[in-house]
Amino acid sequence: MAVPLNQMLRVGAYVAKKHLTGVKRYPLVLMLEPLFRCNLACAGCGKIDYPPEILKQRLSVAACMEAIDECGAPVVVIAGGEPLLHKEIEQIVDGAIARRKFVIVCTNALLLEKKMHLFKPSKWFSWSVHLDGSREEHDRSVCQAGVYNRAVTAIAEARRRGFRTIINCTLFDTAEPERTAAFFDDAMAMGVDGISVSPGYAYERAPDQQHFLNRRRTKELFRAVFARQGKGTWKKKWSFNQSSMFLDFLAGNQTFQCTPWGNPTRNFFGWQRPCYLLGEGYAKTFRELMEETDWDRYGTGNYEKCADCMVHSGYEATAVTQTIRRPWRAVAQLARGIRTEGPMAPDIPLDHQRPAEYVFSRHVEDALEKIRS
Repeated sequence: MAVPLNQMLRVGAYVAKKHLTGVKRYPLVLMLEPLFRCNLACAGCGKIDYPPEILKQRLSVAACMEAIDECGAPVVVIAGGEPLLHKEIEQIVDGAIARRKFVIVCTNALLLEKKMHLFKPSKWFSWSVHLDGSREEHDRSVCQAGVYNRAVTAIAEARRRGFRTIINCTLFDTAEPERTAAFFDDAMAMGVDGISVSPGYAYERAPDQQHFLNRRRTKELFRAVFARQGKGTWKKKWSFNQSSMFLDFLAGNQTFQCTPWGNPTRNFFGWQRPCYLLGEGYAKTFRELMEETDWDRYGTGNYEKCADCMVHSGYEATAVTQTIRRPWRAVAQLARGIRTEGPMAPDIPLDHQRPAEYVFSRHVEDALEKIRS
């Protein structure tokens, strides 16, 4: 596994303490979005479809530190938008590391070489560079030619300077197992420290609505990809920056319920309800988010918008907590490896899910009114 040992131990101790003290819901990763603005307009993204007045907004360093302290999660993922567009991004990173948080900055790498000197290599810090496949696939995904080459060059420079560097890869229904496996081989050849992979979530505002995966297709795709791991005498196995149980879930071998509170999101609007993927309301404080959100209304089987979701931000926390609570299952899975043949685990029935509500415009209109006044 590519997750550093010190991170595994600290996060494991944190989860074990919560479990032993009877805490039912707790955060594992804070998804911090200090801005929505981006220098790309990817076809599958639902994070940047905001009016210009909102795209100009930023969370201050003080607001980011308050969110980190209030949440208490051991890992802080700084996303967006493109976080390197934030003029004080290095101060946000330094403040989080000073609080002994593991910090991961997600970037499309277009500004990485220009801004890299503002940061220092550290066991607490990682770059996560967005790559959605080979040169052709990635440039098509981000709707701009040349982005793949710039990202690969930036990765090489980050590695040269001693930064821990991973890639994050989102797969859509256009992904082909053979090409995806070849891309993972290429990523290992680049020298990256790990791969984070996830099926794309069907953002209702994403420009491209035709290429999101359903759950059955997701499982079949990941089984076909994982079956190709390490094939060939010169190819080494892929290192994933994720738990083995989550990867086993993607291959259809685990029946997990979503843990939306595991990756709470703080952005310009507040604390996002119910999760990083769905913005159907916002809480003013983290305590309000945790205590006043009706969590049973969301998740696969409960809500139509969650029906096909198998994304890491909802299920990685489930996999980690299951590993702590049932370590014998995790050990057995790790020894067995990811099964790519045979029957799949039962899926969650959708018979009683409530219909989707389309409420995105409400909080946007409220925010615009406040900004303009």
